[in-house]
This record gives sequence, structure tokens and C-alpha cells, in this order.
Amino acid sequence: MPEYELYCFAQSGNAYRAALMLNLIGADWKPVWVDFFKGGQTRTPTYRSDINEMGEAPVLVQGDKKLSQSGVILSYLAKRSGKYLPQGEDEELEALRWIIFDNQKVNGFLGPFRFLKNWAKPAGDPAVLAFLKGRIDGSLGIVNKRLEGKPFLLGERLTIADVSLAGYLYYPAEEFGFDIGKDHPAIAAWRERMTALPGWGHPYDLMPGHPMAT
Repeated sequence: MPEYELYCFAQSGNAYRAALMLNLIGADWKPVWVDFFKGGQTRTPTYRSDINEMGEAPVLVQGDKKLSQSGVILSYLAKRSGKYLPQGEDEELEALRWIIFDNQKVNGFLGPFRFLKNWAKPAGDPAVLAFLKGRIDGSLGIVNKRLEGKPFLLGERLTIADVSLAGYLYYPAEEFGFDIGKDHPAIAAWRERMTALPGWGHPYDLMPGHPMAT
């Protein structure tokens, strides 16, 4: 039996952060598919009582321990493995700063935009999508500028801040209707550095549920 189980589904960038981290550190793990779209599994009483009271994925299970929220999972795995861990108080605070910015302003806008564009019924209001796109452009511009002078968010070394940032940045451009790499060359170069890492995998390869059953 693997050391870790990860409740996840392929379309979730939040879950991808955790799956990618598990793969990068060489953990013994397996994905457990969450039927988010058709079955609404995360909204069921059983899921909320047995898996995660917040009704969300990902959830990392290790024996009797259950962890939710991708930032918590990344921090836990970094501390247990000793890999991609920020070093010292200043780096820890800087990594936390970028993880919060990412969750609120980068992938925090990319995720809802992509969901409204592809899967929401009825489809997302064009005015809402336009608002989110404007926020996405501004936030990605900040990240791009940061990466113009550094190979990774904190400098020369990859940390969990970068793993967090990966959340929605590898999904196909057609799912967004715009090309993140083309619009932001420094992010494109960063993505290539990430994909060169041993253990890197695409979200649709690491997690079950793609393509979605019709």
C-alpha cells in the first residue's frame, strides 16, 4: 500500500500542485479520483464527514492524517522530504508571500475563469469573464516581471512557491482562450525549467479523470 493517497481530479489545478509535489519528491503515492463534475462528490455529506469538511480537493491522506488546502500540503511534504523547502525565516516568509499571492491573484483567478469558460452551466457571463481576464493579465504580468531576473520565484533554487505557481499554468491554451506562455515569455521559460525536473508530469497524466466521461 502506498504511503500517500491524494484525493484529486485531473482538471483541478489546486490538486495538481499536490500531485506534482508528490512526484517531484519521489513519494510513494497513488491518486484517488474525486468525481467533482458529474457526481458532485465533494458536496456530498459522506465526503464532508469522512474526507474534508470544507468540501474541497485535494486531500492528502497518510495513515490517519488527512491534510487539505494545497499550500498546507506543499509545506508538509517539503518539511517531511527536505526538498524544495524555503531556508530560514526570510525565505519562508517570501515563499508564503508568493503562495498567498498565487492562490489569491494568479491561479485564484485562472481557476474560476477556466471553469466558467469550459464547464459552468449556464456558461459564465461575458462581463465576469472579462473582469477575471483583466485581473489575470495584471497578476501574470507581476509574476513575469519577477521571473525576468530570476530562474525561480525565490532565486536560483526551486521552492514550494514555484510548485504552487504551477497549479493552472500547464493546462491547454484552448481551455483558457489565450496563450499564457506567448503573452508572458519569462513564465514560458520558467515552465520549461519546471518540465525539465525529474518527476515532473502534466496534470492530465498525473491525475485521473481526463478526458471527462460524457
